Amino acid sequence: MGGSGMDGTKSVGQHTGGKRRAGAGPGTGTGVEVRPVAGHIGAEITGVDLADEPGDAVITAIRAAVLRWKVVFFRGQRLDHAGHVALARRFGEPVALPRRGKASPPGFPEIETTADRLELGGRFGMEHDEWLRRRRHTLVRGWHCDHGARIDPPAATILRAQTVPPYGGDTTWSNLAAAYAGLSAPVREFADRLRAEHRLGVGYLPRSGDDAYVRQLLDHQTASEHPLVRVHPETGERVLFVNGYYVEQITGLSRPESRAILEMLLEQATRPEYTVRFRWEPGSVAFWDNRATIHLAPGDTAHLDHPRIMHRVMLAGEVPVGTDGRPSEPITGTAPGRW
Repeated sequence: MGGSGMDGTKSVGQHTGGKRRAGAGPGTGTGVEVRPVAGHIGAEITGVDLADEPGDAVITAIRAAVLRWKVVFFRGQRLDHAGHVALARRFGEPVALPRRGKASPPGFPEIETTADRLELGGRFGMEHDEWLRRRRHTLVRGWHCDHGARIDPPAATILRAQTVPPYGGDTTWSNLAAAYAGLSAPVREFADRLRAEHRLGVGYLPRSGDDAYVRQLLDHQTASEHPLVRVHPETGERVLFVNGYYVEQITGLSRPESRAILEMLLEQATRPEYTVRFRWEPGSVAFWDNRATIHLAPGDTAHLDHPRIMHRVMLAGEVPVGTDGRPSEPITGTAPGRW
C-alpha cells in the first residue's frame, strides 16, 4: 500500500482468530479493535472515526490489519468525498482516473462512483442484468482484482457505501495467499514457474450482431503478462495471481492445457473457506489489498428496484514480481503509472 507499512505487521500477522486490539503492537493505546470475521480473510475494525483524521498509530494499526486479513470493514462512517481522498492518501497515492462515468463526482478525479443501475444500460445499449449475464457466463468469470490487465494493478482499494438496497448487494472477497498455500507442494512448484496473459474483457460473452462493449474493448486494448504466482511486496507472501475476468492464457501452454490448469486454479482461488462476504449498510467502508485478493461484486440486485451507489478510491500499485524475481511485462495499452 504505497511503500513502507510493515511496522506492526508481524504482531498482527501472528494472530489466527478471535478478538484482539490492533494496538497490541505499534497501535497501543489507540482504542482500535480488530475482530476477524472469517478463518482466512476479513476483519471488522471498530473504535475509529475515519473522518476525524486518525493519528499515525491508528493508521499503522489499520495498515497492519489490511496486510494480515486482506480486507477490513468499518461501519457507521461519515466520510464525504474530500475525506475519502484524504484517508486514502494516508496509505499511498490515490489514482486519478482520466475516464469516469457520469455518476462520479466532479472535482474529485480520484473517486469513481459505481452506480450499478444508472450507467451500463445507456452506455453500452444493454440493461444491467444482461451485462451481468454476459460478464459472468461461467461460475468464476465475475471474480477479479481491480484493473488486473494493467502492468501495475492498484495496490489497494477503499470502497464506501452511500446508498444500498435493504437486502442483497453483498460483496465477497477471497484470500489468494491462503489459496496458494492450500495447494499441494508439487502444484505450487509448478505454478511458481508459470506466467499468464491478463487481458481486459476476456470473460465477456459478446452479443450477436453489433456490440458496443466489444467495440470499446477493441479500441482500448489492455494486456500484460504477469507471473502466475506473485510475491507480495510488503509481506513476502506468495500469492496465486489468477482471476476469472482477466486471465486469458498461460504462456507457453497449449489452449487445452491452459484451460484445464486455469480451471483448477480458479476453483482453488474461490473455495468458500478462503472467502468472506460483507453485508453493506450506508456508511460502510471496505479497504482491501488488491494484490492479495480477488472479489465478486453482487449479482442479486438487478431485479430489485433499489439503487446501490458506491464510491471507490484506488491506490497506485507496483509492477508484480514472480518467485524468480522477474517482473511483469506490458503487452499492449499499459505502462507503469500511466492511466
